[in-house]
Amino acid sequence: MDLAFTPEELAFRDEVRAFLEASLPAATRRKVLEGHEVSREETRQWQRILFERGWGGPNWPREFGGTGWDPVRQSIFEEESAAAGAPRLLPFGLKMVGPVIMRFGNAAQQKRFLPRILSGEDWWAQGYSEPGSGSDLASLKTRAERKGDRYLVNGQKTWITLAQHADWIFCLVRTDPAAKQQAGISFLLVDMRTPGVTVRPIMLLDGSHEVNEVWFEDVEVPAENLVGEENRGWTYAKFLLGHERTNIAGVGASKRELARLKRIASQERKNGRPLLEDPAFAVALAQVEIDLMALEITNLRVISAEAERRAPGPEASLLKIKGTEIQQAISDLMMHAVGPYALPFRREQAEGAGPDYAAPLAATYLNLRKTSIYGGSNEIQKNIIAQTLLGL
Repeated sequence: MDLAFTPEELAFRDEVRAFLEASLPAATRRKVLEGHEVSREETRQWQRILFERGWGGPNWPREFGGTGWDPVRQSIFEEESAAAGAPRLLPFGLKMVGPVIMRFGNAAQQKRFLPRILSGEDWWAQGYSEPGSGSDLASLKTRAERKGDRYLVNGQKTWITLAQHADWIFCLVRTDPAAKQQAGISFLLVDMRTPGVTVRPIMLLDGSHEVNEVWFEDVEVPAENLVGEENRGWTYAKFLLGHERTNIAGVGASKRELARLKRIASQERKNGRPLLEDPAFAVALAQVEIDLMALEITNLRVISAEAERRAPGPEASLLKIKGTEIQQAISDLMMHAVGPYALPFRREQAEGAGPDYAAPLAATYLNLRKTSIYGGSNEIQKNIIAQTLLGL
């Protein structure tokens, strides 16, 4: 693989940088670069700005309103956006349900849902995990019974990220309880404003409200919101999970956080010298940086396969494992760098207790413990690799 950018790609990078400099709101940029949370409206505002520029779907083909960028340009855009402090684009619409609707949805669904994802009008949530059905997703119990031209949905989903903001949720539901686990599942799109849908917050250790329980009690969903064929949802779920695991790699964000780690380590001191010059810390930092470089190359290979209309395969599991390990390692080194200033695990407790850059570190560290679990735990990903790549 030739890792040198062509003149055209360098010109594109300059175009992206100029756009980010001119269009990214300063307050939002500052929040991201300093590790603070971005609000719902700031996230939507950035999606609208990109949409107006024609860049609302960086990973989408032109036929569905996307940019049609090749894998290299997608990677350049992601890396430059992260480095500049742009908010993370919501993956649930752009990188999960969007590609599923493009591949398996009908023309009416594509016309109805895709433009509103691009414009930021619809915020999507992912309704997969249930109590007792996380890594063993095929054991899910939420039922959808066909009643004429509608489905009647009953059940519970849990750990649903940002469901409190969502307009729609895509769900895996059991439509044939007599079939084998994977064979009786369907993929359903549910309007969150439908009577019978209840969102209950799950408060995290750092005091934040990021995840939720979502309950369905006799929720009526039009049959036209079924994606693809009934009882074929497991096929669509596997397609989506490949995209999710590719997205979890987070190369651009990790490169930005690595740069922030270096800035922090240059300001913190040990034995009168910058921590960045401490041999033990420098070795750990170098190892993370080497791992991140290798992850970036692997990510480009997977994106290239995706551009050829091949769904991400078991190699996406490699990205998920290593990407989340790197995110956790960087946050661990940040905690190490600031020492006792990292003790308060709630952001409000940490403010004013030390350097400004230390305030969000403990909350971020705790939050990132989840990354090796969601999207299929890393242990499950290792099993997938062993079975499909190594034949074990």
